[in-house]
Amino acid sequence: MEFRLLGSFEARHGGVPVGLGLRRQERCLLGILLVEAGHVVRTERLVELLWNGVAPVSARGTVHTYVGRLRAALRPYGVAVESRAEGYSVEPAEHWIDVREFADLVATAASSGDPGERVRCHDAALELWRGPLLADAADELLRSRLGGRLAELRLSALAQRAEDRLAMGQHARVVADLVPVVDELPSHERLVAALMTALYRDGRRAEALRRYRDTARELAEGVGLSPGPALADLHARVLADDPALDRPPAPLYAVRVAGEWLPWHTGGHPALEFCNTYAGWSKPGRPRGEWLRGYSTLAVWAGYADLVDDHDVAALVERGRMQPEQAEAVMGEARAFRTDLYACLTDAEDARAFAAVAAVARDAAQVAVFTRGPDGLGRWRLPPSAGLRVPLYAAARSAAELLADARRFTVCKCPSDDCGWLFLDAGGRRRWCSIATCGEGVSTGGRRGW
Repeated sequence: MEFRLLGSFEARHGGVPVGLGLRRQERCLLGILLVEAGHVVRTERLVELLWNGVAPVSARGTVHTYVGRLRAALRPYGVAVESRAEGYSVEPAEHWIDVREFADLVATAASSGDPGERVRCHDAALELWRGPLLADAADELLRSRLGGRLAELRLSALAQRAEDRLAMGQHARVVADLVPVVDELPSHERLVAALMTALYRDGRRAEALRRYRDTARELAEGVGLSPGPALADLHARVLADDPALDRPPAPLYAVRVAGEWLPWHTGGHPALEFCNTYAGWSKPGRPRGEWLRGYSTLAVWAGYADLVDDHDVAALVERGRMQPEQAEAVMGEARAFRTDLYACLTDAEDARAFAAVAAVARDAAQVAVFTRGPDGLGRWRLPPSAGLRVPLYAAARSAAELLADARRFTVCKCPSDDCGWLFLDAGGRRRWCSIATCGEGVSTGGRRGW
């Protein structure tokens, strides 16, 4: 059974909407139990919440009647409302509840050190938010008492996602995400700061300054305060055209190509360089950074690795801008493929990873065409008909070539705690990759580095 509480109340069974025939207060009671799923909600608290502290004498009996109707409506779907120690509870069991999924996704994002992973978790969480908690069953007072923490989590997720996207160079997405939110909440300074930064980077300095004035006026009229020091400092930097506001700080071990930051070439093969666009593989729980911050970066990387022609790269970047949802979907496929490829290259016995890589390579082979190049030599090329998947398929073809080559057995993983990048070592003598800091100060039997 699926329950959706973020917005109007919805129940689904097997993906099909279910009309439970419940009255408004009965839906509200079920919503309270689902928000607290797995915990006992005492009858006194149910009475207080349902009648906002002004309950009739018959309130306890009415709650008992409501519970009876809930049990009758939910029993066919395997949902039990249990009587427990002066109250009632719903056990989550195999049921899906959007508020629990939302909170879990936000918690997962908070535990990740990778901005790209945080954005993906926050995207998934915020997609669940269809509106205020129990919009058609609870009033504003009950929502504030029951779902205040959820509302705070939503704002925190919006702010963290915006800040991560700014760090990844996605200021246009931040503007699109935050304009309607800040229009509704002009006094939320963290969101306003992110929007002002995004607008400034998008060449809309005057609008960024207007947003600050709107927030300052809202705070003065609403609570008699001025903007806090962080927002005031940002305002001063925008006024001064601080060049540090123009872009995120440059990452380490990077080169700038067509406006994108890409990692150094350290692997010796395009398939390894593709894996190395994710730093810190040796500690999955604490990654150092995500280089494939967006589709344009993926396309530029494919050109930088000589897998895609420059004129095709420009067309792909433009197409990605015009089709952001499709581009984001391809990015998800590319990151999943990269994870499988890394596992395949670091564990020759991982049959699942090999099969996953092979499946994408087969898809790439089906669309590739063999053409004659300007140098007179034949070559495989991915045509425009492959769409936004061109750079993914290019990486997959390169991966297949490496996996069919004896050099595959010379792939090494840098053991540095802060690295884990892959590289070829035909001589069998290197231990560390070519980043200068790797292995520094580590004893390797009397040798430093490699």
